[in-house]
Amino acid sequence: MKAAGAATPQMLRRVNAHAVLAFLRTTEVATGTDLMAATGLTRASVIAVCEDLLRRGWITELDSGRGPGSVKGRPARRFVLNPRAGFVVGIDIGAATTTAVVADLRGAIVGRASRTFRSAGIPARERIDVVNQACGEALAEAGTGPSTVLAVTAGLAAPVDRQGNVLVTKQFWRQFDVGLRTALADRHGWTVLLENDANLAALGERWRGSGTGVDDLVVILASERMGAGVIESGRLLHGHSGAAGEMGYLTMIEGVGSADGIAYLAREWYARPGEPPTVEARAVFAAAAAGDPAAVAVLDRLAERVARVIASVAIMVNPEQVVIGGAVAESAHALLPGIMELLPRFTATVPRVTASPLGDAIVTVGAVRHALDYVETHALELDLTAGT
Repeated sequence: MKAAGAATPQMLRRVNAHAVLAFLRTTEVATGTDLMAATGLTRASVIAVCEDLLRRGWITELDSGRGPGSVKGRPARRFVLNPRAGFVVGIDIGAATTTAVVADLRGAIVGRASRTFRSAGIPARERIDVVNQACGEALAEAGTGPSTVLAVTAGLAAPVDRQGNVLVTKQFWRQFDVGLRTALADRHGWTVLLENDANLAALGERWRGSGTGVDDLVVILASERMGAGVIESGRLLHGHSGAAGEMGYLTMIEGVGSADGIAYLAREWYARPGEPPTVEARAVFAAAAAGDPAAVAVLDRLAERVARVIASVAIMVNPEQVVIGGAVAESAHALLPGIMELLPRFTATVPRVTASPLGDAIVTVGAVRHALDYVETHALELDLTAGT
């Protein structure tokens, strides 16, 4: 009788294939010796995995040439990932717009398209149609079609649990519960994974941003409203219903009072009392850089507010690094000196604070990473016939 949790041959093959593909995605060419060093597998296991992946079309073998991995004078076998064996799609779905990107198996973006929703309250089917149109346009730009897509990850501005269910206890979150997974599966046969946008931002930042390789990382999407993605000991935190990182608690934090974001507050605070905002956040930051006293005062208020927010995160989670992300990230560089000066007043566990270099692409970068993780994990179960 098999012990509970014992590894099966099929499970080991899947784990080994995942390890090999993950390494090949990061390097141009790898010998068996390279793969042994990177994965910890034996030579026999590496060759068995590579033979399987060769048959399935995931990798190709270069013409042999003598190299440092040669055995007894024989030339080393050299393996290369086939980056266009299939594609993944990453989607950022906001309240007003959606952006879809297509990436090859190395994670290189080869197609991108954005679409705007007619209004916030449009029917679910219309919202799905707009997302589907953005995906189609991105695939067309990439020079490929729906049949080559191996996985899709969509980021939503709502909590999503580990099973991909949207938490709908707030009206704003309900607009994202439109049945996207079923709809795109029915139309194209796609595997669609749903995830919170801030969680994807954390994955993207750890992969290709200023938090590369950091195991205890928090990314705060801070443009219009604040939400956080939390990585602890290298693992993305979800919580019981997917709401880990939600920042509604900021209404109870002294000196903060709401989850309003940097861009929203910059517009509101720069406007004259009683008048609607007429200047965009980017212009407020530019005015402060030019010495406008009113704009400088706004940035000072923002630095203290964000310092209090980051301190609350530092007290609860104790990350090594906190990243300010989203469309406001470029402007947020101006806030960093003030934030770092104030943080020791609010917390004894001061993290490193940076602004993301990924800009408004941070969610789609994370969505691509999330989809690639799925593809590499399930490589031996996926059919590459269409992609090759």
